[in-house]
Amino acid sequence: MILAAGRGERMRPLTDQAPKPLLEVQGRPLMQWPLEALAAGGFSDVVVNTAWLGEQIEARFGARHSGSTLRYSHEGRDFGGALETAGGIVRALPMLGDVFWVVAGDVFAPDFAFTRQAVERFAASGRLAHLWLVANPGHNPNGDFGIGADGSALSDAAQKHTFSTIALYRSGLFAPPFCAIPPGNPGGAKAALAPLLRAGMAAGAISAELYDGPWTDVGTPERLAALNKEKRPA
Repeated sequence: MILAAGRGERMRPLTDQAPKPLLEVQGRPLMQWPLEALAAGGFSDVVVNTAWLGEQIEARFGARHSGSTLRYSHEGRDFGGALETAGGIVRALPMLGDVFWVVAGDVFAPDFAFTRQAVERFAASGRLAHLWLVANPGHNPNGDFGIGADGSALSDAAQKHTFSTIALYRSGLFAPPFCAIPPGNPGGAKAALAPLLRAGMAAGAISAELYDGPWTDVGTPERLAALNKEKRPA
């Protein structure tokens, strides 16, 4: 699943006429980078949630792109706006398997590899989520979560890292006792992801690892401009 429903307030005025996942980074729409990386790893069945100007995203990528089949969860059309991360994932659950990737369509991690091996390890672990954390950027100096000696993700830790938004999930995280929203979120309930993750961490059900490749939360025009000044190897 690629998360593409945000308004992109901090990116205004760039996002007044275009959704943030369609802003170009080094010659490609931002969302195209994770879409192509997923396809390269063999994950070609992709769900995209949309809200702000979501019709532009479907018009740009269609039902097939970069070897992938795309299906859309149009939160803006169905409910008038985004359902936040957990609400959006629960809305899309009927289109997702028991184990699935999630990545935000507005992060730039061009070297991240989505692998079958990672899925197999996660599925065998019995955990409900596995998070990839990155070094804390200047806009999030205190980080989000820590990593225990056994690989468990920690809500409270002396050293915290930033959640990259890249993760593997099991559908059980989005069901009781962690989430009370009915499958498919028929009422359009809004719900943040962090409370579910923290509840899962308290139950020892979430693991994490560090990712040390290039990663940027493309959250401001300045960060976008900086990325577009860089040159990627051909």
